[in-house]
Amino acid sequence: MTSTVQQAQPATSFRRVLAGGMAGSVLEWYDFAIYGVLAATVLGPLFFPGGSGIVQLLLALATQGLGFVARPLGGIVFGHLGDKFGRKPMLVTTFLLLGTSTAAIGLLPTYHQIGIWATLLLVVLRMTQGFALGGEFGAAVLMVSEYGEPRRRGFWASWPQAGAPLGTVLATVVVTVLGGLFPGDAFDAWGWRVAFLVAVPLLVIGFWIRRSVEESPVFQAARAGAERKAAHRSSVLEALARPRAVLHGLGMRLGENIAFYIYTVFVIAYATTSFGYQRGDVVLAVTFASVCQFAGMIGGGAWSDRVGRKIAMLVPAIALVVWAPVFFWMVQTASVPMLWLGVCAGALFHGMLAGPEAAWITELFPTRYRYAGSSLVFQGSSIIAGAPAPLIAVWLINSVGVGAVIGYLVLTMAITVLAVATSRQSMGGPPDRVCLSGGGGPGPRAAPAATWRAPSCRACRCPRHPPAPPAPRSPRRRARYRAPGPARRGEQPS
Repeated sequence: MTSTVQQAQPATSFRRVLAGGMAGSVLEWYDFAIYGVLAATVLGPLFFPGGSGIVQLLLALATQGLGFVARPLGGIVFGHLGDKFGRKPMLVTTFLLLGTSTAAIGLLPTYHQIGIWATLLLVVLRMTQGFALGGEFGAAVLMVSEYGEPRRRGFWASWPQAGAPLGTVLATVVVTVLGGLFPGDAFDAWGWRVAFLVAVPLLVIGFWIRRSVEESPVFQAARAGAERKAAHRSSVLEALARPRAVLHGLGMRLGENIAFYIYTVFVIAYATTSFGYQRGDVVLAVTFASVCQFAGMIGGGAWSDRVGRKIAMLVPAIALVVWAPVFFWMVQTASVPMLWLGVCAGALFHGMLAGPEAAWITELFPTRYRYAGSSLVFQGSSIIAGAPAPLIAVWLINSVGVGAVIGYLVLTMAITVLAVATSRQSMGGPPDRVCLSGGGGPGPRAAPAATWRAPSCRACRCPRHPPAPPAPRSPRRRARYRAPGPARRGEQPS
């Protein structure tokens, strides 16, 4: 069935929405990966001199952690504004903040040029990036989810998610190419700046795409209905007043976030320091695993449109629980092929779990506070799960042993399984059973104006979408399913 949303919006508009969402997601994770690589080799001595190498590294990585701290604040601010004024203004604003702050790092003077001001400016720019990211990802996912064809919402919403592995691969390629173009001290002197200035072309292209996108039709319909009502309170407070959906989202993201950082960040330090792997071999394995993760995200999102979000997410979540001890055993073999197999399989399972996640989270909330609720889930989980995950894993392996890290991963993934299994959306999210305009699930109702009619609302049950009556049967089909005995009118029982 073709939805009214798709009929009202030309295909070119949706392509712009999808391209704009991908541009922001790729830029986000490109910056994350670039900063993480350069912090260990370049940024520490340039912006935090005066201490030992390890102190410089820790200080440089601490500025990366500040970005995580600012993300929930950005999610709260832009989430409220996005539910009040629209998705498009936030989509453009957050992308401009993200791109300009990333490019500005490439133009920063160093500590030897302006002293402590260089360090302070780096901290401010990292905080600005985190603040922008807090609202950028939620806006991109919502626009794609609300614009896309309902029957393929899981597939389309997985593309902004897939920007993470694409950004990681792009960062690895850029650093490798720049290392060849600027050998020796040239890269440490100024070649590293080019890596951040690569954000400028992405900024120009992404801004041009996003500014030409129309507002989400689902939000327009919801706002048209809300204008006939009294002004409601902050959408952030509305989302927190109904905490079940937020808690389900945070629980689902807990294990997924931790698994991502274990398989992509922690494994680099663990394999090189504990088992003597060459750093280049591990980084190459993680890069190839990002390709597997990308394929898993797109495939998982498409699969969720066929079998429902719940099944499509429970299968890879349980697989990650089982794979945790197998992965660490493979790393301990000190075999590069086994390392590749362990990392790539873990990344593939993670991608299959994260792919349907975007559509699943947006379907937890009705339109009037969907931006705020989704941002609270996306960014709140990043600071409570993703940011400390590598540090907790390092502390556990040094204090207790590898068994504690396995237990940490298994326990958090078990919470993810529980959160998905107990979600109210019993069918997960086949779009013919979840109405974004009506507020998916039997929870709070949304705006009175709906932009598409679900053929079956067994999971949605919104008052504007009563279950469709069964199609009339042809005379031949009626005869085939006619009840035996005296059920026919006018006949006498035999």
